[in-house]
Amino acid sequence: MIAVRDLTKHYHVGDHVVRALRGVTLDVAAGEFVTVVGPSGSGKSTFMHILGCLDRPTSGQYLLHGRDVSHLGADDLARVRNETIGFVFQGFNLMARTSALENVELPLLYTRQGALGAAERRSRAMRALAAVGLTDRADHHPSQLSGGQQQRVAIARALINEPALLLADEPTGNLDTETSQEVMKIFAELRATRGLTIVVITHERDIAAWGTRTIDFRDGVVVSDRVNADEPRATVPAEEPV
Repeated sequence: MIAVRDLTKHYHVGDHVVRALRGVTLDVAAGEFVTVVGPSGSGKSTFMHILGCLDRPTSGQYLLHGRDVSHLGADDLARVRNETIGFVFQGFNLMARTSALENVELPLLYTRQGALGAAERRSRAMRALAAVGLTDRADHHPSQLSGGQQQRVAIARALINEPALLLADEPTGNLDTETSQEVMKIFAELRATRGLTIVVITHERDIAAWGTRTIDFRDGVVVSDRVNADEPRATVPAEEPV
């Protein structure tokens, strides 16, 4: 699924050069649940931005499904993002004045599936909400939902275009411990039942332990890459909101 070779990323801040990535080489197989852990400034979020085609490397190669996307133009990168990758962020990024259902439907309006009728868009959005146990909150606005429920809506939105790769950047950063575990259970279930390739960025070791594999970043390089002994197998009861 993912192959990166000698990936570097440098930023210029005034006269200073920040070397966020310093030659990262690794592979992620289809169906893996990978957690990337490290302190602030370790390069893990920069790495995720490149994996998500939100940024380009300074040098090196990034192959996604065998295609070199390292230096694609803006339009091609947008197409890859829309058709192949789902995103989940720490801040949920939901539209405040629209319902959970409408938030989940939104990506369908910006892809080749934008020509779908309203009934089909609603049907797909309801299926995505069902996958995270929130069909009974479909008509609620974000202000009427708990933090955990908002993150579930964000996960449903990430699933709506049936991506092959799901990227989550600190998805539990705004959640309490119990709710964080419930969100990670959802990721584990999606990987187990749908075969999704999932990469979660985190600075929390207990969250990183949910992955089938954990990669440690320090100062822009990989310092550890290990398979976790106990693969998470917990499931989330359907329609039971956080």
